[in-house]
Amino acid sequence: MTDVQKWQISADQGGQRLDNYLLSRLKGAPRTLVYRIIRSGEVRVNRGRVRPDYRIQVGDEIRIPPLRLALRDDTPVHLGADFSKHLNERIIHEADGLIVLNKPHGMAVHGGSGIHLGVIEAMRSLRPDYRFLELVHRIDRDTSGLLLMAYQRSALLRAQEALRQGEVVKKYLAILNGVQLQPSICVEHPLHKYNLASGEMRVRVDAQGKPAHSEFERIWSCQGLSGVSVRIFTGRTHQIRVHALSLGMPVLGDEKYGNATISPSWQRSGFGRLFLHASAIELPWQDGTLLFEVPLDGAMQELWNKGQTGQMSDLNQ
Repeated sequence: MTDVQKWQISADQGGQRLDNYLLSRLKGAPRTLVYRIIRSGEVRVNRGRVRPDYRIQVGDEIRIPPLRLALRDDTPVHLGADFSKHLNERIIHEADGLIVLNKPHGMAVHGGSGIHLGVIEAMRSLRPDYRFLELVHRIDRDTSGLLLMAYQRSALLRAQEALRQGEVVKKYLAILNGVQLQPSICVEHPLHKYNLASGEMRVRVDAQGKPAHSEFERIWSCQGLSGVSVRIFTGRTHQIRVHALSLGMPVLGDEKYGNATISPSWQRSGFGRLFLHASAIELPWQDGTLLFEVPLDGAMQELWNKGQTGQMSDLNQ
């Protein structure tokens, strides 16, 4: 059980929503608890009640009531030398408050739900001198490619505002389990998040969901698969995966949304992953534009090359 706490908002903390600020500070606190103590008035800002979406200001005093929180392991994360070297080699930009990482597939962007170490925890361990380091956006654990982080709050706010205003161009490469006949397909199905009985979160196409817009451009088709470039105009959870499923062509290797997972022939060939890669991102920055692109690697690069050259027949036996 914690005591009553009073926090003063510093210059690098101002501007964010109160609920997001508390969720980042109250480690071990469920989201339901955070929203309950705000709405009940137990959390006070400058001795007054505020809404969860209140934007905290430099100099605000926030009162936190006594809370019973789950114990958490505060032991510093120690990364192996090989892992540290591997992650450092994947940083493609680090300047002006922004870090751009080529994230490997299979690594979550943050810990939680049984995952002790995610990208953000690993980066904080690699950059202990940064007082501030947060994710600008997220990509799925099994998706590889470009991930933005900010080590200055001003950079975080600038990048997230550009995302909200639709000023950021995000492109992915994907291999779909099906043949895309049209050169280009625009998908604007709204998406809705829901929970299974087990508590696992899923997303489905639903007229009552949030607007979502993706465009799929065919690059190649071979042996019942299609290599596509996907531009997303909104950033909904699992957007590409669910929109691809709605077309009857789930992303190859998608065990959550795929009508069929990787066939035994693909597994025998060593291609056991989700074939989705965040390949390019362009955003306005300072007085110009930043453009980042990262190529495919590993199994996805190998399969992509075989699809482009029509040499898959030896794999699909």
